Amino acid sequence: MTPLASSATEHRGLIMSLFGLFVVATLVITVWAGRQNRSAADFYAGGRGFTGFQNGLAISGDYMSAASFLGIAGIIALTGYDGFLYSIGFLVAWLVALLLIAEPLRNSGRFTMADVLAFRMRQRPVRTAAGISTIVVSIFYLLAQMVGAGALVALLLGVTGEGAKRWTILAVGALMIIYVVIGGMKGTTWVQIVKAVLLIAGAALMTVLVLAKYHFNPSELLGAAASASGKGSAFLEPGLKYGATDTSKLDFISLGIALVLGTAGLPHILVRFYTVPTAKTARKSVLWAIGIIGVFYLMTLALGFGAAALVGRSGMVAVEGKTPSGNTAAPLLAEQLGGGAGTTGGAIMLAVISAVAFATILAVVAGLTLASSASFAHDLYANVIRRGKATEKEEVRSAKWAAVAIGAVAIVLSLYAGKLSTAALVALAFAVAASANLPTLLYSLFWKRFTTTGAVSSVYAGLVSSVVLVVFSPVLSGAKNSLFPDADFHWFPLENPGLVSIPIGFLAGWLGTLLSKERPDPAKYAELEVRSLTGLGAH
Repeated sequence: MTPLASSATEHRGLIMSLFGLFVVATLVITVWAGRQNRSAADFYAGGRGFTGFQNGLAISGDYMSAASFLGIAGIIALTGYDGFLYSIGFLVAWLVALLLIAEPLRNSGRFTMADVLAFRMRQRPVRTAAGISTIVVSIFYLLAQMVGAGALVALLLGVTGEGAKRWTILAVGALMIIYVVIGGMKGTTWVQIVKAVLLIAGAALMTVLVLAKYHFNPSELLGAAASASGKGSAFLEPGLKYGATDTSKLDFISLGIALVLGTAGLPHILVRFYTVPTAKTARKSVLWAIGIIGVFYLMTLALGFGAAALVGRSGMVAVEGKTPSGNTAAPLLAEQLGGGAGTTGGAIMLAVISAVAFATILAVVAGLTLASSASFAHDLYANVIRRGKATEKEEVRSAKWAAVAIGAVAIVLSLYAGKLSTAALVALAFAVAASANLPTLLYSLFWKRFTTTGAVSSVYAGLVSSVVLVVFSPVLSGAKNSLFPDADFHWFPLENPGLVSIPIGFLAGWLGTLLSKERPDPAKYAELEVRSLTGLGAH
């Protein structure tokens, strides 16, 4: 048993109490919010009653996922400068969402991304494509959160076997289904707000403690991290992860493009713009989110380099095995800051920070499950299967059943993805979103000639190309940290498909439009343009 596992076992009562406290508190919030759900607008969009600041906090809670807290801290701890590039990509991405998507989407849609696409195109093919894309992206993202949950709770319980991780994944899946089915968007939003406050407070506490260890001198911290990494000055320079070969440099470009363009296509982020009363409030909520998320990602520098200096690769290897993903870097750092393994202070810090990380996972998986189940119910069930004849009550009921089904799929897939880094899994979700969703949204909002054929081509080409390239990439086989390390069926050299699949998505939309015989209605585009810019007629 590792020192951390031993420490966790000794203080298991404290750890479980903190976990239980958070779970009970969030369930109370969920039940309270669920009782206020009266209509589909309440279930899908929280009644559109949240302020810009509240929605900014909720967006931050949705966005600062297990990949942000666990994954990025771990990647920085393992690869130094190159790891921080994830943070930069995640943050810069919000400029695309702010300048191009937030306000037009709020004005043009009602509950889902497909509402915008279907406004001036044929309903059934466009909603089918958008619904499938939303569910696929959400499941990729869900995998990352569930893998993080399994690693985190198994670590805290002092059990390193696969059985404990599987039970954890099952428990997280059950909780996320309960949050969505009972609370809807109102319950999920309040859970995300609470989680965002806890996460910022926890990260700030750890940042102050790390800097205090090094006399609030960042240079001293970076020097200690470089020395402990075993890489020397190379740890603080570009190239440790993405500079060794031409392929790794291309992988970095692919990752950067996926992160910057993917945010504006993430379903669980897009639906957040519908929870506010006006487009102006949607814009304000994005500005609040940028500020909150920016501060958080600055703090990941201190967390990552602090973990490198105080925990080191050897500490992560002792817990995770010979090829660590870094997912335990933040909890291990918390324990060190509290006094080290075996101390009461270390156990308290470990329990508090891990409970915050667990809160992070629960809030994000609830948001993802809600986005995908809402898309199934509103787009596929109500408008494709029932052809617009479903009642609100039937639509909401189908969304709840969809949440159960999507949660079950995510649980099953998560049981086999435990060896993958949470940050890498999230980057793949971003690539799929940027390839399938963003091109279609931008064309629909800003290109008068765009047709149904172009929209469907763009979604399916981006979706299929990104998923196929992931399947035949080193993520699944051909590398030590692959999902199937003993097999090798990869032929695509890059870990992230964005460099290839995103242009394919844009190209397919353009070609599909040019080659189709369909002639779009100019009056309908003019109506969409006026509505997206002014909010006239918005729900």
